Amino acid sequence: QVQPVESGGGLVQPGGSLRLSCEVSRSIFIIYSMGWYRQAPGKQPEFVARVTTDSTTNYADSVKGRFTISRDNAKNTVYLQMASLKPEDTAVYYCNAIRGTLTPVLSWGQGTQVTVSS
Repeated sequence: QVQPVESGGGLVQPGGSLRLSCEVSRSIFIIYSMGWYRQAPGKQPEFVARVTTDSTTNYADSVKGRFTISRDNAKNTVYLQMASLKPEDTAVYYCNAIRGTLTPVLSWGQGTQVTVSS
């Protein structure tokens, strides 16, 4: 598997919640940190969150306290639990394996669309 496979996006009202999932091959998952990124229409891609192989996490300031990243080592899957969603969270969300300072390892997948709107 050369690309991550993201899922779980959708349309949600402001204040709502969603959980995104991303699966990669085991050979990648066990070696690298995993991260979520997003790209809103007309904007540059931005980092959202990262979880290391020992489950240390860090977040962009814009999502800190609202989003939680986690990884399931048995399923080669990383999750992004999003709560208290805001319209400005609307974007296509992508995951990737990360090395060094947020350098993506894999080709980018299709992403999953998150739309926050009433």
